[in-house]
Amino acid sequence: MRKHFFRAGLAIIVCLATNLASAHAADSADDGWINLCNGKNLDGWVQRGGKATYRVDSGDIVGASVPNTSNSFLCTRRNFADFILELDFKVDPRLNSGVQIRSECFDHAKQLELPGKKITIPAGRVHGYQVEIDPSARAWTAGIYDEGRRGWLVDLTHNEPARKAFKQNDWNHFRIECRGPSIKTWLNGVPAADLTDALTPAGFIGLQVHGVGKRTEPLEVRFRNLRLKELK
Repeated sequence: MRKHFFRAGLAIIVCLATNLASAHAADSADDGWINLCNGKNLDGWVQRGGKATYRVDSGDIVGASVPNTSNSFLCTRRNFADFILELDFKVDPRLNSGVQIRSECFDHAKQLELPGKKITIPAGRVHGYQVEIDPSARAWTAGIYDEGRRGWLVDLTHNEPARKAFKQNDWNHFRIECRGPSIKTWLNGVPAADLTDALTPAGFIGLQVHGVGKRTEPLEVRFRNLRLKELK
């Protein structure tokens, strides 16, 4: 009799554990996060701008500089509007990089009217908000730069905690939130930039390899754990 109750109890425990595991898996699948990289290849991405090389290595997206080319961008084929984006990155101390958000690129030149002036964005020019990756002594990583348009929107001159949060020669973590005109960034959990700007409400995500002039030695930046959650 005891053996019978023991077996019945064990069966109930196994059943409960299985149900809990299934529920947890369902929650994870339905929590709204999507992976931007499949860890195998660059399906879902397209390169724009310069001729830096991009590849997938051990699940990471790796961008490597080449000489005599302009800024290069590996861009999602999809556009996103309101979202939370999280990712890890590690950059060569000699290379500048960044993450484009709500960015655009057109096959034809585009006239843009800004306060007090008009500018022309050339055909094929990636432009839009960039969350900076800056391993230089300036340390403006997670500041917001307007690539191809207005330049710096939020630097980190007066945010010493964020400047000190960057880890040289190591993995760093970005959290980026776009909600309507609000764009906020965190670097390794430290609040960095807080911008209100409504110029571009939606666009693609892009991974930059900055131009390096005539330098022939490839400099690399690595990205991993790229995930995005769209906000309604």
